[in-house]
Amino acid sequence: MKTKVILINLIMFALFGQNAVSQTAAVANLSTNGVGMSPELAGKLTRIELINTQKYIVLDEFDMESGIEQIEDYSACYGKNCLTALGEALKVDYIFSGSIHALGNKIVVHLKMIDVKSKSVYKTNTLEFDDQTEEISRMVEITLKEMLGLEINEETKKRLIFQEEVITSTNVGRVNNSGPRFGVAVPGGGLYDFFTRDERNGGLNIIPATTNIGYQFEVQYIGTENFSALFEVIPNVAGMEQGQFIPTLNILNGFRFGQSGWEFAFGPSFGGRRILEGYDNPVDGVFYTKQEWKDIKYTEWAAEPGNVHPDGYWLENYTPPSSSIYTKRLDTRGDLEFNTNWVMAFGRTFKSGALNIPVNVYYSGNKFGGVLGGSVGFNIVKQKKSINQQSF
Repeated sequence: MKTKVILINLIMFALFGQNAVSQTAAVANLSTNGVGMSPELAGKLTRIELINTQKYIVLDEFDMESGIEQIEDYSACYGKNCLTALGEALKVDYIFSGSIHALGNKIVVHLKMIDVKSKSVYKTNTLEFDDQTEEISRMVEITLKEMLGLEINEETKKRLIFQEEVITSTNVGRVNNSGPRFGVAVPGGGLYDFFTRDERNGGLNIIPATTNIGYQFEVQYIGTENFSALFEVIPNVAGMEQGQFIPTLNILNGFRFGQSGWEFAFGPSFGGRRILEGYDNPVDGVFYTKQEWKDIKYTEWAAEPGNVHPDGYWLENYTPPSSSIYTKRLDTRGDLEFNTNWVMAFGRTFKSGALNIPVNVYYSGNKFGGVLGGSVGFNIVKQKKSINQQSF
């Protein structure tokens, strides 16, 4: 019984499956206007997209020329009757044609499929796209696949389709989030100690949390429908609400994924810091500068009998403290030097019409400590852009 079922299935597949793929089709020229493309080129483009669907055996342009010698001029064959006659001459099951016209600030792609045997319009589809002539190939692909009931890339269609409202994207898969940033950060490690330490001991003596304000500039260097790679520059100032001015410059490499707008970025941060070298005495809990500790140890040595003559010269050789005992820490009494941090950020961009709202959490740190923070920003695109036009 099982063998019979398998045999029946194979016979059904051979009959119906082969019948489906054995249907033939041809593509005539498409009427064009205002798109910088000839009817012949539009026909070739549609023919290529139809071949890519693998639904029909498609005649190429040479087969068509050799099969329609009896038709005087088929270059302007756009109507149903003419197309039916053309299909009969070519002996195909279906013939495709249509038009690609620029109308105002949009491009209208119309495709139709003629059933040659019944001499009737079998299928038709018309879509209005944004005026971006360099993307006509995608427009034809979407219109054709939708007419044939095949799966299309909805993200690509969304970004190409004509809309009366403002479009937030300027490239396939792209959202430009250049704009202001506001946030708050909490320090940890040695940075927490620096924030909370008394000013007399070289600290800032402020609340261990700061607000920050900055601006993100970003440039996309890779972009597809579902992925973007970005170069981001973010100047930032923190601590102004507590009377501090802490500037940083962040240079990040970012990645943005799909329609959901998830983001990940990493890179260095540059700024300045004051560093003091000294000895953290575990006995009294005081951090002495290097010179202060040297003076203390010398005074103790000099006070011991037999080390210094009353006239001031040494009776014994003095050995200063080893350099290995000294450490460096953030301290307002120290020297100003160049500072680098490593930044890791993760977030998501929320959308509301033309408004993008990027929300991120990040960590920035080095061996002296780090900060964990969050930021939010906004970006508004005020005018419609080409899908491949850059806007910075």
